[in-house]
Amino acid sequence: MNRTASLLHSVLWGGREAGSLNACELDLLVREARHANLLGRLFHRIDRTALSTDAGVRALAHMQSAATMAQRQHVSIRHEAKQLRDTLAKLDLPLVLLKGAAYVLGDLPASQGRVFADIDILVPKASLGPVEAELMLGGWMSSTTNAYDQRYYRRWMHELPAMQHVRRGTTLDVHHTILPPTSRLHPDPAALLADSREVNGLPGIRTLAPCDMVLHSATHLFHEGEPDNLLRDLSDLDLLLRHFSLEEPEFWARLQARAEQLELSQPLRLALRYTRQLLATPVPDDVLRQNGVLADRSLAQCWLDRIYLPLLSAPHPSLQAGSLYWARKALYVRGHWLRMPAHLLAYHLAHKALMPARSSSAPAQVQEQR
Repeated sequence: MNRTASLLHSVLWGGREAGSLNACELDLLVREARHANLLGRLFHRIDRTALSTDAGVRALAHMQSAATMAQRQHVSIRHEAKQLRDTLAKLDLPLVLLKGAAYVLGDLPASQGRVFADIDILVPKASLGPVEAELMLGGWMSSTTNAYDQRYYRRWMHELPAMQHVRRGTTLDVHHTILPPTSRLHPDPAALLADSREVNGLPGIRTLAPCDMVLHSATHLFHEGEPDNLLRDLSDLDLLLRHFSLEEPEFWARLQARAEQLELSQPLRLALRYTRQLLATPVPDDVLRQNGVLADRSLAQCWLDRIYLPLLSAPHPSLQAGSLYWARKALYVRGHWLRMPAHLLAYHLAHKALMPARSSSAPAQVQEQR
């Protein structure tokens, strides 16, 4: 079956009631939501009382299980954040949480049913060495032993190789900025750290400011080459924009000014375009005009639409199979092209293709960071 309409879209954002679906449609809805990592969020967004049939009860059990798992993850994330704060306390640095962990600690609507694989933090680049040393003393070890991959992360990427706690098994990504230094955009991480906000009731734990949180979410979504969580991340953006536009005075004007300051106007423009078009996010028309969303009919934008619209509106393999295949390939190429200049990209891809992976038993030296 090759379809063009997503049940997940129609239920979450199109106004269709889950209770109106038959047994086959409910089964497919669960599959689509699970594939998009939105099954737990679906549980919180639908009218659960309408799922009274046998098929509805079975579908609801899957959704509730995902929501329960998400809630359990949130409890763990709160615990891990406190552990990280205590581990790094002697360095007197701001512990700034990013993405999913920030949504959970900030008790934001985007945390609803949200699951994630790791914790992301942002620290000053000059402090990477001491931070890594303290984390290792606290039981965190690099999960990457390949010597080339260690150098790749430390020289070219915006984060250390992923770390994992030896006892708790939690995965941690330590960022020193939000995009690779080799990328075409260069947001100032010092500005992000300076405007971060302390989490209420959790001294020493911070998140990005609201505008910066939106911009980071947009940047992550439109600079990665991995398609699996695109719709979930767009849903995060939708919820962040809806929430902050109501809670923060002059939010839209401040968001646009901040995007210009951080050189992130392009990912913001794409975020506004696709949240408005696909999720009906209430972005004011004047904001769309000022960001060039309504008037952009360029060939470059048409090409981006051919990549993102299939992946964002029909993420499940049963929909638009041909379009999805080529869109995924194009997204992968675009993600790498944005990540580094052509000569570094060619070197990196050639090394990965031609050189066998070699593991090293010796941990990478902290002082290798640049």
